[in-house]
Amino acid sequence: MPGYNLVDEPWLMVRPVGGGPPVKLGVAEVLARAHELEGLVVEFSTQLPAVLRQVLLPVVAHATGAPATLRSKGDRLAQKDGFTQDELDRLQAHFDKYRAKFDLFDPVSPFAQVAGLRTAKDETKGSAALVATAASGNNVPLFANRSDADPLDLTPAQAAHWLLYAHCWDTAAIKTGVVGDDQVKAGKTTGNPTGPLGQLGVIVPTGRNLYETLLLNLPVTPPEVLGVPQWMRGPHRPVWEPRKAEGLLDLWTWQARRIRLIPHQDETGRQRVARVVVSAGDRLTPMSEREPHTAWTFTAPAKKSASALPERRPRRHTQGKAAWRGLDALLAPTRQSSDGAFETSVLLDEVSALREDGRLPADYPLQVETFGMVYGTQSAIVEDVIHDAIPLPLLALHQDSEAHQLLLDVAEQAERLAKAVNNLSADLRRAAGADPIPWDKGQRPGDLLLHTLDPLVRRLLAGVRDAGADDEVLERGRLAWEEVAHRLARDAANELLLAAPAATFAGRSVTPAGKSGKPLTYNLGTAGANFRRRLDEILPRHADAVREAAAARAAEAGPALEPDPVPGADLDD
Repeated sequence: MPGYNLVDEPWLMVRPVGGGPPVKLGVAEVLARAHELEGLVVEFSTQLPAVLRQVLLPVVAHATGAPATLRSKGDRLAQKDGFTQDELDRLQAHFDKYRAKFDLFDPVSPFAQVAGLRTAKDETKGSAALVATAASGNNVPLFANRSDADPLDLTPAQAAHWLLYAHCWDTAAIKTGVVGDDQVKAGKTTGNPTGPLGQLGVIVPTGRNLYETLLLNLPVTPPEVLGVPQWMRGPHRPVWEPRKAEGLLDLWTWQARRIRLIPHQDETGRQRVARVVVSAGDRLTPMSEREPHTAWTFTAPAKKSASALPERRPRRHTQGKAAWRGLDALLAPTRQSSDGAFETSVLLDEVSALREDGRLPADYPLQVETFGMVYGTQSAIVEDVIHDAIPLPLLALHQDSEAHQLLLDVAEQAERLAKAVNNLSADLRRAAGADPIPWDKGQRPGDLLLHTLDPLVRRLLAGVRDAGADDEVLERGRLAWEEVAHRLARDAANELLLAAPAATFAGRSVTPAGKSGKPLTYNLGTAGANFRRRLDEILPRHADAVREAAAARAAEAGPALEPDPVPGADLDD
């Protein structure tokens, strides 16, 4: 069976800078032309961080070194033509030395796999076991158009992507036992966690081209703690162990599963992968403190004591929430240690420092992509995939900047507007004799408002980046946001008011459950009045502007005419 070397074979789809159709290139050419390429194009969104962490970033860091200081990172980012000739020579030397390690089907040391991996009965699984979008095993629907018996032929390029994906995002629970694994019981291994990225809310900063994206994702790391990638630790064996990551490159190329791709030739003689073996891999314990691709949350310690410190845990993204709704964590400065505090990704913290040093301009078009996985049934199935991308103004990363406060205020106001619309809905439903929509069931009107506000917030993020440090422009942007947000919230409220049944006009009185005292009255009038009051509280600049405009109109109209006195009335009373 011929080999398939990831260094040379065109398995990575990339998009050129300035447009044009995507092209397929090997790792060596992708890195050589990184400054000419806008970024990677993947079949499934969560493959992108897998390819970055398992291949591109480790190759660059191991061959050319990670930035040892913030200054060196800034200097490398400033290289307009991508990697220098010296760096390209070092990359080529790395490929020349380790090219055999990147062969996907090498009989001795296949890339990110275990050669000869097999079960006691030489059983294999369909390649759908690697593919998140393909139902397999007990997850195949009763009336699906394919079953486990139907082969899913993957090209070598597709198989490589899903191989890397499995090491990063694979589901948890029971895995097949293999020969050589002394921890197998009854042909199975239990207690397997998800892949490392499945335990994070992944954050990937991206730049104007792939070269800048690679540098933005290389944290400042002293050489002595960089470690080595998985292809220098092999050849891998079926045995596995719980252990700590030995350096950044070990963490990025973590072998969370033991896998073997079984290639074959189809009727046209082309290589395909339809069968695989997937078993337990190394377990990352504990989560590495050096993990750069996540924000962190500080929570109260499990054991209460005077000396106990808050626990620092990776912050997960929330299903159904746009990335801008988590700006409080993205913009939080590092090393906050109070209960409930956030800490941003070290990568975003370094970007902020580069901006303060003047090594990145204020209008640098930084984008942040977020990735996450929602698992179900003991993390054994994938329920949903989280992916979003937003522009992130560099000035907003500085805690004391006007842009920082503006974006936090906008995100909070959007949430409060959604809550106000939900409260209006609840009041109208109570006035009609129904219960409010449960927070965890159905679609509440506040969620629809957030969906309507989403493009507005994204435009604001881009506008703040372009405005720079001009406080006057930022203030105008804040007022414009409040004006449009007010109109959209009123529109959402009007839909609810117009749809309210006639019975809500009179309303009804409700005694709060479990409480004694005066019943609460709910009707159309009080619901609408409460909503308008909340709206003015949430958007104070818009409310002030309306009052000022009304006062100006009154002043232009002159004093109101006094009514004629009623005959016999005492004007002094």
